[in-house]
Amino acid sequence: MITPDNFIASKAAEAVKALYGADIDTAALQVQVTRKEFEGDYTLVVFPLLKVSRKNPEATGTEIGEWLKSNTGEIDGYNVIKGFLNISFSNVYWNRLFAGIVAAGDGFGRLPSTGRTVMVEFSSPNTNKPLHLGHIRNILLGWSVSRLLEANGHDVMKVNLVNDRGIHICKSMLAWLKTGNGETPESSGKKGDHLVGDYYVAYSNMYKAQVEELMKGGMSKEDAEKNAPVQKEAQEMLRKWEQGDEETVALWKKMNSWVYDGFDKTYDALGITFDRTYYESQTYLLGKALVQKGLEMGIFEKDPDGTVWCDLTSDGLDRKLLLRGDGTSVYMTQDLGTAEQRFSEYNLDEHIYVVGNEQNYHFQVLKLILKKLGFAWADNIHHLSYGMVELPEGKMKSREGTVVDADDLLEKMYTTAKETSSELGKIDNMDAEAQDKLFRMISLGALKYFIIKVDPKKTMLFDPKESIDFNGNTGPFIQYTHARIRSILRKAAERGLKTDKSVLSDDMPLSAKEVRLVKLINQYPAKIAEGGEAYSPAVIANYAYELAKEFNQYYHDTPILREEDERLLKFRLVLIDTVADVLVKAMDILGISLPDRM
Repeated sequence: MITPDNFIASKAAEAVKALYGADIDTAALQVQVTRKEFEGDYTLVVFPLLKVSRKNPEATGTEIGEWLKSNTGEIDGYNVIKGFLNISFSNVYWNRLFAGIVAAGDGFGRLPSTGRTVMVEFSSPNTNKPLHLGHIRNILLGWSVSRLLEANGHDVMKVNLVNDRGIHICKSMLAWLKTGNGETPESSGKKGDHLVGDYYVAYSNMYKAQVEELMKGGMSKEDAEKNAPVQKEAQEMLRKWEQGDEETVALWKKMNSWVYDGFDKTYDALGITFDRTYYESQTYLLGKALVQKGLEMGIFEKDPDGTVWCDLTSDGLDRKLLLRGDGTSVYMTQDLGTAEQRFSEYNLDEHIYVVGNEQNYHFQVLKLILKKLGFAWADNIHHLSYGMVELPEGKMKSREGTVVDADDLLEKMYTTAKETSSELGKIDNMDAEAQDKLFRMISLGALKYFIIKVDPKKTMLFDPKESIDFNGNTGPFIQYTHARIRSILRKAAERGLKTDKSVLSDDMPLSAKEVRLVKLINQYPAKIAEGGEAYSPAVIANYAYELAKEFNQYYHDTPILREEDERLLKFRLVLIDTVADVLVKAMDILGISLPDRM
């Protein structure tokens, strides 16, 4: 389907040929949406055409505008402001454009396949604590970016790398051994990730107490933190794990299995799935071979204490540790190895890491080291850096147990959705099962939309109560808009009026608000492309809000079902049905379902 800007460029090229005898490449013509303060739909920039018209900007714009108005039925007006030709489309054009959108059906907004394979890695939790609000932003961003890239025609793999080894899980394991008395998820009635998280907090409390005790004995804070007994025990446990100690590995497997089960329940509640899950325990050794390769190439160096470094000072960075003196690896080691594994295994065109902005430096170093190792695909790594989620009371701290737990948040959102929906008094005729499904749909829609509508790069303040408001820029507002449209269509069907595409014609009279709706609907494919280019599902979220808001203004001013002209009434049913379909498509990219009734 030809877009409005391409249509104008094509017709303008015809005008230039007819008026000045010159052939113009349409790609060289600049066409943009007319600024709000001027009359018109699209604007042609005239300045580049002066060399063929040999006239001033106003005269050139006027001649081209007059030719377009006289020779193109889809254009019925124009005005010239200096070197800008503002063009107004006729109802004929908008009717034809809308008919093309309707004819495209499910294919509208679906961009052609690019043949590119993109891997998106997100979530990537540690197995020492349950998922929290910060993870939720990561997960929802990763999911919606993946869906957005799919809408842009890419072949996308959604993957999760679970950080299931390292000092963090050893701390939880150690605390469980010391204080757990054999407690399990079954015996405690807790989700496994919550139970293990409790022991991580318990370890932190033990560690703090020991550090304070050592400092009271005259030790400096720095020395006390290094010499706290539980810290040394946790480090020893990590060494035992890496050496394959059977008892340590068995405990590790048991406690991690509790966490995996807990994570799966939370992912399921969020409606999230992965195409593949990697585990750090299976990948952390991959980078060691690359470290050895780097030593042999002379780009890494080994210190007398056995540590291995990459000196990046000449690149304006610092020395980066790659192996500890005892031979254990660090995150960078693993990321080098997994990057090589994935690009070789899947022949990726791009690998996107969805990771918070506190790791900007890490990924800058990762790409640079991979380049030094000779991997040309290092430039195809993209760090989708996002801002942290904060609460009105400040930042969250895992070690102090002050995070907003994901499961608790989901339950709170459900309760709020139930209370808010009940206050509206429109669900009394629903059975309990239908109400439960609706409350979950609204609560997830509120949570997901509130988080996704914020540009990923920005730090955001999360307010659960504000997110579930049925007015304003919220998920429930868009959900309610969709339910309102479906209600209108049901009432029409009860009167024997169904959406009839055959009613569409060039001469259908359109109000200004109907033209505005057609314009907004038509922007959907461009918004898909814009959001994909910026890795920003916020573009789609805010587009959906604008479309829902425009419909509600139209609904307020236009008594659709009271229209006496049946032909016009049927057109309006097709129009609002198309609005609903586009809202469903847009919100589906964000992982949000829209109910038919609210």
